[in-house]
Amino acid sequence: MGEISFLEDHRTWVLTGESSTYALRLDEDDVPTHVYWGPKLHAQDIPELTPQTLPWWDGFNDPNEGLDELAADGGTRYWTPALQIRFHDGTRALEWRYRTHEITNDHLEIHFEDRHYPLRITLHYRLKTDVLERWLELTADTDVEVTRADSATWVLPVQDDYRFSHVTGRWAAETQLHRTSAPHGETTFASRRGITGHHANPWVMVDDGTATERHGEVYGVALAWSGSWRLTATRSSTGRLTVSGGFGQDGVVHRVGPGRSLTTPVAAGLYTNGGFGAASRAWHAYVKMHVLSHPRELRPVLYNSWEATGFDVSEAQQRALAERAAALGVELFVMDDGWFGARTGDHAGLGDWHVNRDRFPDGLKPLVDAVHGLGMRFGIWVEPEMVNPDSDLYRAHPDWVLHHPHRRRSELRNQLVLNFARPDVAGWAHDWLDRLVGDHGVDFLKWDMNRPFSEAGWPGDADPDRLWVEHTRAVYALMDRLREDHPGLRIEACSGGGGRIDLGVLARADQVWTSDNTDALDRLRIQHGYGQLYPARAMSAWVTDNPNFVTGREVPLRFRFHVAMAGVLGVGGDIVHWPDDDLALARELIALYKEIRPIVQHGALYRLRPPVDDGVTAFQYVHEDRTVVFAYRQAAHFNAPERPLRLDGLDPAERYLDSGTGTTHSGAVLLARGLPLGLPTGDFASTVVRLHRKI
Repeated sequence: MGEISFLEDHRTWVLTGESSTYALRLDEDDVPTHVYWGPKLHAQDIPELTPQTLPWWDGFNDPNEGLDELAADGGTRYWTPALQIRFHDGTRALEWRYRTHEITNDHLEIHFEDRHYPLRITLHYRLKTDVLERWLELTADTDVEVTRADSATWVLPVQDDYRFSHVTGRWAAETQLHRTSAPHGETTFASRRGITGHHANPWVMVDDGTATERHGEVYGVALAWSGSWRLTATRSSTGRLTVSGGFGQDGVVHRVGPGRSLTTPVAAGLYTNGGFGAASRAWHAYVKMHVLSHPRELRPVLYNSWEATGFDVSEAQQRALAERAAALGVELFVMDDGWFGARTGDHAGLGDWHVNRDRFPDGLKPLVDAVHGLGMRFGIWVEPEMVNPDSDLYRAHPDWVLHHPHRRRSELRNQLVLNFARPDVAGWAHDWLDRLVGDHGVDFLKWDMNRPFSEAGWPGDADPDRLWVEHTRAVYALMDRLREDHPGLRIEACSGGGGRIDLGVLARADQVWTSDNTDALDRLRIQHGYGQLYPARAMSAWVTDNPNFVTGREVPLRFRFHVAMAGVLGVGGDIVHWPDDDLALARELIALYKEIRPIVQHGALYRLRPPVDDGVTAFQYVHEDRTVVFAYRQAAHFNAPERPLRLDGLDPAERYLDSGTGTTHSGAVLLARGLPLGLPTGDFASTVVRLHRKI
């Protein structure tokens, strides 16, 4: 557990984690000012870190510019603002006045007010091991417009150079990792779509350009938010770099006043020294222990019916799939889209969440009971935030969707977005979801959202811009309420693949759908980018049919399984038509996955060789006295000899037994020289090696 102290003589707060320290102070004008973020220091050493003094003749190059703890518009402060406000008389500048602070266990609150206007600002800090959570709270006695309210400004130490690590993507190509030199000026990573998005993800890591997988200091910032978001990195010519981040987007105005406060989402920051690998392991540990609701659970092997059936769903067909899935060792059966209303395609039925009696004459209960009778849990697909114009719901409530007067209502995938910021819409969604789960014994919801916002208006509301925040908060509240009312319910977050993956949704979803692209080779790259911040414990990965529907590629079943076994294993093929040899192999590999599942889902990840074209990709998980190594080769060339794979995370003084071959290896040799992989010959070769420390 960390320690928070206040050095009264220096007006400085020091937050000390297991291996890092963070400090801030008040300057002579009560402006909260950054002091330090980096390797662990004792609190008594912090006062030595005095700020630079400003030469009297220099009115342009302030060496303290960029040191504000929360960069706010006002005076001669020209840095990228994290807080922009406008008072009722048009005044924009903020002048800080310190009021008081409170320290409670791992939580620091610092209270400020404006020197003239009745606006109050609270900076929140919560220390979780070495991850520092920060957020902002605004209250006012008169109306105040807030045009930007980031959760935090993170000030990095001056370095010779800076490099960003981040992910980009699109549908079916999410979380593609990039490491790029940080340019001077402002670099913004953002989503303006009302959802987290496929094209970027709300985190960035920064190093000095020399960090490797095993060595170097890495600073990371991640947002816990599933709506529109923004991270702005600013690099000045004087060598300073900051990262400011929060919810919102240009043009959206928040309003604070009597009865209307504004609280921003958590922005989490982490310093590590041990390369990108150590940074990822620290983030994974934080997510597993402080974000996920059931961190000690093992996620079950699931079967999902979508790729087998599409919209052509019937009770008999789902029973047949369930029986085959149970015989393979599946533990959770999930029926996907097509079970409700007039949902025979994507053109109609969304919003009419009543069972299609033509397909399920006696309702869902017989199928649910049959699945439970086979020893599996039952899950079902839902998309609560969406509606088809061709639906009874839309015909009855056309005003429930996001829209502007006198503007078209743009359809994507033949659907519109319901305004969950409206209490009547959120209440309607809770009612039908509560009945669905409670009346049928549903154990698992696959919660989808297949399009972003457009025409995000709310005619007739006095503060229509609030829907950008309140929609996401209403989704969170609905998930939280369902989980509270149904303690056994588990949720998977999905948004047309990996469009809703973030720390905010992971606080109420047990796993996330990483991508609609299940091609094994593409998934190696997608999963590599995902794992930079998020743990395998929440990464859904399926084995589906050949050829893959995205790439058209055919990949051997064993290779497909080995890739999916690196996360939360699922099967999504048309297993009723699989040949006997494939079914036998699937049973074997599902049994193997259950054996190694505690290591994969609870272990520490060590990336050994990153995904490269035609080369060998390899990584390992280490948990207690066991480790599992995954290795994949896409293509064999020129009869090239196979290099041993140097492992990581082992004790050099111990010996390790290979469960598959019975061979015993020295830990020191595995670390220094490596493990002979013995990959099969030919293309698409893969292996899973289980090692156990000998007692």
